Amino acid sequence: MAHSPSHAHAAGTVHDGTPLERQARLEALDLLVHRRSLPLRSLVAPGPSAEELDLLLTLAARVPDHGRLVPWRFIVLEGEARGEAGAQLDALYARQNPDLAPAKASMWRDYLMRAPVTVVLVSRPDPAAKVPVFNQVLSAGAAGMALVSAAAAMGYGAQWLLKWPGRDPDAAALLGVKPGEQVAGFIHLGSPAEIPADRPRPQLADIVTRWAPGAA
Repeated sequence: MAHSPSHAHAAGTVHDGTPLERQARLEALDLLVHRRSLPLRSLVAPGPSAEELDLLLTLAARVPDHGRLVPWRFIVLEGEARGEAGAQLDALYARQNPDLAPAKASMWRDYLMRAPVTVVLVSRPDPAAKVPVFNQVLSAGAAGMALVSAAAAMGYGAQWLLKWPGRDPDAAALLGVKPGEQVAGFIHLGSPAEIPADRPRPQLADIVTRWAPGAA
């Protein structure tokens, strides 16, 4: 049974190198084993409440961040704002695609209205920082994965997508993305309406090597 660290090993104190008692979090491991990305069509109401969403975003911000630069932020689309944002995106898409079929006139409004809540994950690396931009971009990705995992832990489903509104600079600007920023993904959140089957995962033999002298 795991116990709390002793006073001698309290957080922030220097210890003598003796390992602390290992505290396994079996529920967390089980969550990682069973987490699935749900199809957008299967994310239904209710979505996270305001308090739950605040907690999810707080947890999403607890990721490796070299230099404490906070090279990411979140834009939340919920309620009526989803339809309003979608309508503006549809208007822009129609201007860019004058031959657009009438059946697709409201495709982006429909897209944003599917999930109760959508979080736009924005990468905002600081090129002047000592920390390489690549590391800052990886931190944004970590924030997205933390959000997806936290949503699963709370019992919600999540789908991380990156479609035209996140790839097109003018569309992203409509959502509040600033110059120098880039959309890392649209993370859609809602209650799961199905339990998707797992997809094939890579075999460790195909993705893991162990370095040894002269093996390069």
